[in-house]
Amino acid sequence: MSAGVQNLVISLGAMQLARRIPFDDPVTLNYVRLGYVVVQLIALATYYYLSTVVKKKNDQTVLKYVEPAAPMSGEPGKVVTTTVRDYDLQEVSKLLRSTYTGLAMMAVMHLYFKFTQPLFVQSLMGLKNLYDAKLVAIHLLGKEPSGELSRPFKTAGMFGAATGPQTDAAAIAEAEKAATKKEN
Repeated sequence: MSAGVQNLVISLGAMQLARRIPFDDPVTLNYVRLGYVVVQLIALATYYYLSTVVKKKNDQTVLKYVEPAAPMSGEPGKVVTTTVRDYDLQEVSKLLRSTYTGLAMMAVMHLYFKFTQPLFVQSLMGLKNLYDAKLVAIHLLGKEPSGELSRPFKTAGMFGAATGPQTDAAAIAEAEKAATKKEN
């Protein structure tokens, strides 16, 4: 089952469970708030620790791939040459930004619009997202960076179709050729 479908199933299940929670009770609401804050702090602390682990490993292996162009732009992909360390730090930065964006959205939804159920749902989703993070699997859980965990990471679509950067030599050569034509 793809990650998108899993997220949908967990969200729907958590929403059904959240209907049974008495959010009108201030004590219960405070526990749910505390749970949400704790989960977000765990995620942020894990991502910051992950960045220190990546920096400590300092893997300078060269990583070359073709970043796909924007859909329907008609432009060729762009060749990216980086190191595993820099790529991993960039991915950790994306994870942190995603967490901060979720915190900001939840603050508006809860504090301004007074929605309470999303606190519970996002607490569960925060833990799942932390477990699903590929860098957490590689650097903290000790899994080998091969197959689905090979860099550059592919992103799974809603129905399991993986999309992302191309790493084959032919695609890299074609993108470099297109870049040189563009410069001339």
